Amino acid sequence: MSVFANLVEQLAELLEPVFHASAAAAAIVLFTALVRLLVHPLSRAAARGQKARTELQPKIAELRKKHGRNPERLQQAVLELHTKEKVSPLAGCLPGLLQLPAFFVLYHVFSNRTIGGEENSLLGHRLLDAPLGHRWVDALDDGGVFGAAGLVYVGLFAVVIAVATFNYRRSKRMTAAQALPAGGGEQVPGIGAVVKVMPFISFFTVVTVAVVPLAAALYVVTSTTWSAVERAVLYR
Repeated sequence: MSVFANLVEQLAELLEPVFHASAAAAAIVLFTALVRLLVHPLSRAAARGQKARTELQPKIAELRKKHGRNPERLQQAVLELHTKEKVSPLAGCLPGLLQLPAFFVLYHVFSNRTIGGEENSLLGHRLLDAPLGHRWVDALDDGGVFGAAGLVYVGLFAVVIAVATFNYRRSKRMTAAQALPAGGGEQVPGIGAVVKVMPFISFFTVVTVAVVPLAAALYVVTSTTWSAVERAVLYR
């Protein structure tokens, strides 16, 4: 964690002439962008995989006609088709999973008063009037929802809800069309449950932003916004 803390401090020093007291917050946004750039090739691969799954729809329709009365055989046949064509129905989850370590490191750095036995100087940094180590409940105790720190969270919540609404509408259309096409039945065992949950996952981000340290919330907001733009471009 100390290596990561030093990286954030160095980035903050570079950005301080432009962002002043909010330089560390800007450094976290920059760090998030760097992480997203690293996993972007996987995101592109996931997009290609989804297009490939779309191209399999005619073959899956044929399998449904052939094995429509035998759901177990249909599921097995569809899985065999995905394996043969080297298409994974859950490949799109990989970019998100690879970002989790960066998020957890950021979370722990801004949740500890000491790092490597020394005082954590990062906790003194702010985004406008909100300390990066504080949570929404701290902002509520210090001025309420529309206090100086509370307004920072109001802005973050507004961004998250806007992005979540965009993702909800888009994800609902795409997952339903892909995993539960007309004619009934599931392409892949268990995928139906994923389809039902996926459109709502983006809204869970609001809860995450509210309960984690502000620094981690910045990572989440930046990453989800990046994802929305990236998916709109790759899946157009």
